[in-house]
Amino acid sequence: MSQTIPDFAVHPRGTPGAPPGGSEFTPLLRKVKSQGLLGRRYGWYARCIALNVLVLAGLITGIVLAGDSWWTLLLAPPLAVLCARTAFIGHDAGHAQITGDKAAGRLIGLVHSNLLLGMSYSWWNQKHNRHHANPNHIDKDPDVVADVLVFTSEQAKDRTGLWRWLTRNQAWLFFPLTLLEGVALKIYGFQDLRRQAPGERSVEAVLLVGHVAGYTTLLLTSMSPGKALAFAALHQALFGLHLGLAFAPNHKGMEMPDPNGETWGHLRRQVLTSRNIRGGAVTDWFLGGLNYQIEHHLFPSMPRPHLRLVQPLVRAHCRELGIPYTETGLVDSYRQALRHMHEVGEPLRAE
Repeated sequence: MSQTIPDFAVHPRGTPGAPPGGSEFTPLLRKVKSQGLLGRRYGWYARCIALNVLVLAGLITGIVLAGDSWWTLLLAPPLAVLCARTAFIGHDAGHAQITGDKAAGRLIGLVHSNLLLGMSYSWWNQKHNRHHANPNHIDKDPDVVADVLVFTSEQAKDRTGLWRWLTRNQAWLFFPLTLLEGVALKIYGFQDLRRQAPGERSVEAVLLVGHVAGYTTLLLTSMSPGKALAFAALHQALFGLHLGLAFAPNHKGMEMPDPNGETWGHLRRQVLTSRNIRGGAVTDWFLGGLNYQIEHHLFPSMPRPHLRLVQPLVRAHCRELGIPYTETGLVDSYRQALRHMHEVGEPLRAE
């Protein structure tokens, strides 16, 4: 069951009334800084990156040793999980959670995103930062722009042809579609090269091509083309599914700011549009810390291991201000997200 704390002093859209003046976020930020929770965790990230590299090397060695056998496909699922861990490191680098040195952070991001995953660090960063600035804002958040999926009834009514059919059934198709996400992210990265400045483009392109060449060489020198294709399909599908499982619970079905309505401050903009996932160490590991979505949005540069530590402060601050703080279980979060997508497509199914 989801838990929203509390739900009083609510406007018609379901958001509590703001105080007459002053920043609601400043007292919380001051308290967080005083406890050192924005400080770097170099040792934690060094161990995380080193372990990730070691396990990746072990899996690559396993693929080479297993060779041209269908049993090699058993290594595709753990490789997909490891790739998600790699993506989480790239994500943290983009937010300056690992280091405040921009050059070092970019290098970590390029290695983990472009070289190891074949995903453009620059493309992801500029898109993701726009999302963080205005989460769930229909005009400003690229994650809720009408594409394969839509998130409002206004978006749904403009759909035609195949897109209309997809919208009618998007709740059922969501997880099957995430199987294509791993490949889609790679394609978007290559397409974004045209936007990038020449110097940035050269570095990103070399690393992206290097990933494709290395990945292809690994598979084709280890197994037959048919097995290599099967391995790649399974690996990329499970990688996309894992990312979908990690990102789906965070904002879908949460408040969407009215572009022409009341302007929210930083605290409300991030808290009201985000959903946390309850759980322990396993949930933290599986979701890469994104289960603390509210805290991550309030403090995007906060190191991942500090997010669980700051949660009690954020929850108490929201309770004091009467701002709903939404937290639910993992399965229920998917249910809420899918329910929202189902409701968006309902008018089209009623025709």
